[in-house]
Amino acid sequence: MKNCNPVERLADTRHEFGEHGGVNMSVEASTTFTVMHSNTMPDIFGGKKGPDHGGCYLYGRHFNPTVYNLGKQLAALECTEAAYCTASGMSAISATLMQLCDAEDHIVSSNTVYGGTYALLHDLLPPKTKIKTTLVDITDLVAVESAITANTRVLFTESMANPTLRIADIPRLSEIAKRHNITLVVDNTFSPLILSPKKLGADIVVHSMTKFISGASDYIAGAVCADAAFIQQLMDLHTGMLMVLGPTMDPQVAFNISLRIAHLPLRMTEHGHRTQIFAERLHDMGMAVTYPGLPEHPDHALMSQLHCPDYGYGGILTLDMGTAACANELLDLLQNEYHFGYVAVSLGYFDTLMSCSGSSTSSEMTDEDKTTASISPGLVRMSIGYTGSTEQRWRQLVEALNRLGFNPK
Repeated sequence: MKNCNPVERLADTRHEFGEHGGVNMSVEASTTFTVMHSNTMPDIFGGKKGPDHGGCYLYGRHFNPTVYNLGKQLAALECTEAAYCTASGMSAISATLMQLCDAEDHIVSSNTVYGGTYALLHDLLPPKTKIKTTLVDITDLVAVESAITANTRVLFTESMANPTLRIADIPRLSEIAKRHNITLVVDNTFSPLILSPKKLGADIVVHSMTKFISGASDYIAGAVCADAAFIQQLMDLHTGMLMVLGPTMDPQVAFNISLRIAHLPLRMTEHGHRTQIFAERLHDMGMAVTYPGLPEHPDHALMSQLHCPDYGYGGILTLDMGTAACANELLDLLQNEYHFGYVAVSLGYFDTLMSCSGSSTSSEMTDEDKTTASISPGLVRMSIGYTGSTEQRWRQLVEALNRLGFNPK
């Protein structure tokens, strides 16, 4: 691949004109597409012709031009050959893992992942498909390699763990995966542009575009970024998980998200800038704050080595308030009295979103697995937004903490 600079590659993908020469691409709302000659149809169904081979489209569940173009932008973002966009982040993860695994195969996964991913691996796949998963501390490379068996097909991790913010050593995980001839799949939802898993050695990168990539908390969307051959597998008319299961992205959604990709670098920069300031100040107050940009973070040195410094260390921090009751009291104050942000799941919004992870986005996990993953009952996850001024938001946060008896040193 000649150019692996995501921003430069994204700029190159902007040369898509609308139907009548508009600077924005057109929205292709058709569910089905004509062929000029009837003998073209068998070639499309046989996989001999398609968007990249003859410019042929078949049906909206297969390929849609608007969704296909957004996929090109995601491929540029993640420095992969190709990508395709789906109706949700979970559909992207589910389709990828089921495409890579057959019945009775095995997955090794980080033990700290989004609750929906945990439910897929821990609760849904074993009884439905006999695909089993071993959950391990992804930062313990010896444990990772020891968990691999003859049936292992996939090594799965989040680049930045939800919600503990531990960092996966993707280059070394890639070495392990290659040594055992298995596929390394990385969920990069927390760190678009900040980390580039493909460049670091991952085989497949998945996203919930609902979060930072969309940035407005108005669309549910996902993406799979990989080699062209794997994307073609996903879209195969007979055995492709995206084609057959059908988590299709609406073209209007694809169009609207596409318009936001161009300012993703600006947004990620500001998210990271503000979160770094808040994390440093909270640390100076003596609060139990976790953020990869702090030297005290256990993976700070690794993150500094792997990340793109232009975008900082991410837009998410955690604050351990000790108990769920104290965490909920803080959240209520911040939302209802100080207007600091919103008590809501999800992340990557332009306003701050806050939740108590153990009883929300990680609630699918067993208590034992939450303890093993270091998700305490009072752990508050904050996705720091960029509305208002930094000092205004900081005053609101400090006043709420002071109300609860947490005073600066």
